[in-house]
Amino acid sequence: MNICIVHRDRKGAMKRITPEFQKLSDSGVQVLTYNVNALSAKGMQQVLDGLQAGMRTNGRIRMLLHSIAYGNLKLLAPEHPQTHASHDRLLTQLSRKLALPRETLQSACDGLFREGEEGLRDVASPPAYNSDDLLQEEDFALTIYSMGSSLATWVQEIFRRKMFAGDARVIGLTSEGNEIAWRGYAAVSAAKVVLESLARSIAVEYAAYGIRANIVQAGVTDTPALRLIPGSDHLKATAKRRNPFHRITTPRDVANFIYLLCLDEAAWVNGNIIRVDGGEHISG
Repeated sequence: MNICIVHRDRKGAMKRITPEFQKLSDSGVQVLTYNVNALSAKGMQQVLDGLQAGMRTNGRIRMLLHSIAYGNLKLLAPEHPQTHASHDRLLTQLSRKLALPRETLQSACDGLFREGEEGLRDVASPPAYNSDDLLQEEDFALTIYSMGSSLATWVQEIFRRKMFAGDARVIGLTSEGNEIAWRGYAAVSAAKVVLESLARSIAVEYAAYGIRANIVQAGVTDTPALRLIPGSDHLKATAKRRNPFHRITTPRDVANFIYLLCLDEAAWVNGNIIRVDGGEHISG
């Protein structure tokens, strides 16, 4: 398949990204890229107009991957003063036992934790949240549309333009935050559940037109989007300890499975949420 990538990056980031686009082109496929707002009507029109021109008369969209990470990571409620009481007690006891200043001990633990010593999760500095800027209705609306219901907008417009292939695959990405409450993740959790619900509806209502829809629930994966989540280091440490393979999920793990979903042999997979996490979720 040829590739069309819609992304939103600052000019400075393109020095790193452009060579990656070139690698795709060098592999022998046609690559179209659009650095636009995928959530705006103007951006969508620009992409689909360009894609139609690039595909010419006989080209069709075989796979649509929805992966928009744009939303709010704010708390619903301010943190209680006693939220980190157990961490404070543990650090104080260690400081006394080791006869080290608390600040020195905390700095050493944080440094080792960042270097991959996930066993120090409970003594590393807790995630920092802003208790003064809480989620508002507008935050929910933006996040739910960006990461959830915009999938339907794209599917409907591509369908209206008759650009889908006779056997097309619509794929979205969700996370374990769809059913586990992570601090600061409430708006994204809501968006992911919306995404999953819409994918099921797409799977049913577009099946007659040859369109399949599935959602991939990836394990905790070290990406720029994850690093924006407060406490992402703690999430990675927990995931690594839980995972039967003792590592976190990689982008390649997820990409390999999406590739499988695009094969002819996967045509009967429709309307599912499929975990690609090495067993992270079932390990408790």
